[in-house]
Amino acid sequence: MSTKFQRVRGTRDLLPEDNIKFRFVESTAHKLSLLYGYGEIETPIFEFSEVFHRTLGETSDVVSKETYTFNDRGGESLTLRPEGTAGVARAFVSEGMAQNLPLKFYYSGPMFRYERPQKGRYRQFKQVGVECLGIESPLADAECIAMAWDLLNQIGIAGKCHLEINTLGDAESRANYRDALVAYFGQHKEKLSADSKTRLEKNPLRILDSKDEGDRALIANAPSLHDHLNETSKKFFDDLMKAIKTLGIPCEINQKLVRGLDYYCHTVFEFVTTELGAQGTVLAGGRYDGLIEMMGGPKTPGVGWAAGIDRLTDLVPAEKLQKSHSLLAIIPADDIGENEALIVAHKLRAHGFHCEMIISGKMGKRFQKADKMGATHALVLGESEVKAHHIAVKDLKSGLQENLSVDELIKKIKH
Repeated sequence: MSTKFQRVRGTRDLLPEDNIKFRFVESTAHKLSLLYGYGEIETPIFEFSEVFHRTLGETSDVVSKETYTFNDRGGESLTLRPEGTAGVARAFVSEGMAQNLPLKFYYSGPMFRYERPQKGRYRQFKQVGVECLGIESPLADAECIAMAWDLLNQIGIAGKCHLEINTLGDAESRANYRDALVAYFGQHKEKLSADSKTRLEKNPLRILDSKDEGDRALIANAPSLHDHLNETSKKFFDDLMKAIKTLGIPCEINQKLVRGLDYYCHTVFEFVTTELGAQGTVLAGGRYDGLIEMMGGPKTPGVGWAAGIDRLTDLVPAEKLQKSHSLLAIIPADDIGENEALIVAHKLRAHGFHCEMIISGKMGKRFQKADKMGATHALVLGESEVKAHHIAVKDLKSGLQENLSVDELIKKIKH
């Protein structure tokens, strides 16, 4: 087959059985967002490149290696969104929302990164996420983390994940820490990877996120950010940890956790699992108090998280996806029954019932197909049933059969 008629590497076709899982996760997240007071927002899947390149950091892997950036016919540089936060922040600024703070937003949709495809990681992938704008208190961070924990619980995977959390401190703390990192890594510059040598000049905190084995050996003995926190940053993190403890959410502090984007400050966190191989992070986020100001808006605190639906669905247990409604298999026994079956199916669907007509094969095979489909009842219609104005209704679990009119059947099933 020509490569032009195959999937592009790193993409996937979501078949009906896949979308059952995706819809379950998305609908659960959406319902939960309403309980927490988040309104749904939808931003374009592409923005002017500066929206992402400037805010995420030129030295981040996302910008330097992974964005899909192109010039449109007007010569403008555009980028397919690699994540959701920057687009929401841009919308906040361009739509003039500063007078309505605080604001809470929920979003869901496709993101794009040119990554090496592997299990749970695709170049086009779906995320759900939330952003809380205008609240400086660490209680906003705690509520955000609680919502993430509730989502993992409700989709049945909290037992497979654990929370890792860290603080990056405020701007003053990070400036002090930056000086310490430059001094330390500067002594070992010849051992750093090429990427980390660039980061040493532009953003040394990014070195802590390196996956290079040589870098990791140096990172193990690097200075600790916690030793360079000022009192304001220490209190913020202490208050957050008390709130998380009060909520009963199990977590561990990981001082090497910095996240992959430049706009974070104070809180950073990840829910990770050991059941997806190397791609262990299923939900992550943090605080970004300077992001909107960086985009030309007013100083506005923010905190949020995003989760990759592709990875979440790989962990969702099958029992969570059981159908909540009955499937009715309608089996016409002859030509007269076929026409009546069409009318009955239409009427039942109008009342909200899931119906499937089985019109091919011998009767025994049709019943087998109904059972395989997971139908609870088989509705048989032939010339005799049409003349008698009823339907032969067979319970496929008990084997019991009775004759019912359409109205009687509707009442019985609803009951």
